[in-house]
Amino acid sequence: VYEDSSVGMPLLSAGLWLYDMLSLFRTPGFHRRLSAKALSELVPALNTHGLKGGFRYYDASMWDDMLTVETLRAAAEQGAAIANYTRAEKPVWEGDRIVAFEVSDRENPDQAAFPVKARRIIVCTGPWTDVFGAGLVDGWKRWLTPSKGIHLLFELERFPLPGAVTMTNPVDGRVAFVIPRPDFGNGVVIAGTTDSPTPADPAEAAVDEPDAHYVMEMLQRYFPGAKLTMDDVISSYVGVRPLFQPELEEGEDASLQKISREHHIGMGPGGLTIVAGGKYTTARKMAEEIVDFTVKQWKRDTAEGKGAPFPDGVGKPDTKGPVNNHVMPEPVAAAREEARQNGFDIPERLWAQFGAEALTIKRLDDAWKGKRREDPAGFPLLVGQLRHMMRNGMVVHLDDFWFRRMPLFLARRDHAEPWVEQLAACWADERGLGAEAARAEAERVRAEIARRHGWVAGVNRSESR
Repeated sequence: VYEDSSVGMPLLSAGLWLYDMLSLFRTPGFHRRLSAKALSELVPALNTHGLKGGFRYYDASMWDDMLTVETLRAAAEQGAAIANYTRAEKPVWEGDRIVAFEVSDRENPDQAAFPVKARRIIVCTGPWTDVFGAGLVDGWKRWLTPSKGIHLLFELERFPLPGAVTMTNPVDGRVAFVIPRPDFGNGVVIAGTTDSPTPADPAEAAVDEPDAHYVMEMLQRYFPGAKLTMDDVISSYVGVRPLFQPELEEGEDASLQKISREHHIGMGPGGLTIVAGGKYTTARKMAEEIVDFTVKQWKRDTAEGKGAPFPDGVGKPDTKGPVNNHVMPEPVAAAREEARQNGFDIPERLWAQFGAEALTIKRLDDAWKGKRREDPAGFPLLVGQLRHMMRNGMVVHLDDFWFRRMPLFLARRDHAEPWVEQLAACWADERGLGAEAARAEAERVRAEIARRHGWVAGVNRSESR
C-alpha cells in the first residue's frame, strides 16, 4: 500500500479478515499487517518511496496443465471415453434437435469424419465458444468478450522473492501479480498480467511488444532495486479469458476489467447445453451446476415427449472425492517404502507432483536404453516423465509434453532445446517409429519454440535502435 493507493490499509485489512473467514480459517495462518520497514526487508527490491506498509496472507497454488490431465484421467477411470486430437466439424440435426456431431481425427486427415452420437450434448469450448457457435447456426449472437492476458518469466535467482506480491498497476488500476514458482525447473518468477482484446480466433493470441512493455514498466516501477530489463525475460506465455458478456448494445461500457469472471450455463441451438466463462477456483461447483442444468432440461424434454427417455440412475454428480487415487496418502506411502527397499533415489518434487506414480517414472527412466545426456536442472528423470505422460497423460506429440505438460519452454532460458533430439528419439521409440519421425518431431518442437519467443527479437531490435 502506497500513499497514492486507491485502497488504504484499514479497508485492505477488513478485506483480508473476510478472506480468512471465507477460507474457514484453514490457511496456514491468518493474514499479518507489515510496516513499510518490515515489507522492504522481506522484499529488498521493492520501491519504498511513499510506501505505507502492506499485508502478508496465504493462498493456494496450482499447476493448471496437470489439473486438466488428471481430471481427464479420473473421468476415464470412471467410464468416460476421452478423445484427444479430434475435432467436432459439424452438427447432425434431426428435426429441430442436434443429436450428433461429425468428428474428424486430426492425426489421420485422410480418414472420413464419423458421427459421435449422444443423448445430451454439452459444449464447453472456453474462449472458442463463439467460434463454435457461429458454425452451428447463421446469426449466432456473441456470448463472450474474451480478454487476452500475457505473462513474462524471469529466473528466480535473478529476481528473488519470498512469496507472491499483489499490487495495482498505476496505468489502469488493474490488479497485478508477481509469483515465484520454485517448482518450475530451477525456479522462475511469473509476472503479469494484461487485459487486452483478443483475435477472433483465440489460437492467434500472442505476446506482443505493447503487452510486454506494459508488464515491464509495472515491474520497474514497483521493483526498481531489481533493475530488470527485457534481457532478463527468459520466456513468456499468453492466455485468453473466456469472459461471459453477451453482445453489447450501442453505447454500453465494454471495459474488459468490468466484465464478470463468473460462468453462465444456458440452452443453445438444437437443445445443446452451452457453458461460457468460469474459472479454476469454482471448477467443481461449475461442473456440478452443468450436470444439474442438463439433467433438469433432459427431464423436462422427456416429460414433453421430446428426445430420448431419461435413463435411470442419472442424478446429482459426485464432486467431493479425490481427482485421482495415486495422490492419496496410502498409495504414496506404499510407493515410498517400495522405493526405499529398492534403493531408488527419487527427488521430492516428483513425489509432490506425481504422487505414487513417481516410482513408475523412476522405473521407466531406468529402463530407457537410448542415448541420453544429463537431465536439465530442475527436471529430474526427464525421459521417465515423458514416457509416463505418453502412456498416461494423453501426450501424442512431443510438443504436447514440451509446452502443455511440463514447463520446459517456460522455465529455462534455452527452452530445453539441447534436449530436443534425445526426447524426440524417446518419443519415436515409444510410438514404434524410426529416426525420420524423430527428426520431424524435433523440428516441430523447435519451430514452436521460435514462434512463441519470436516477439523478443523484435523488442530487442527496437531497443537497440
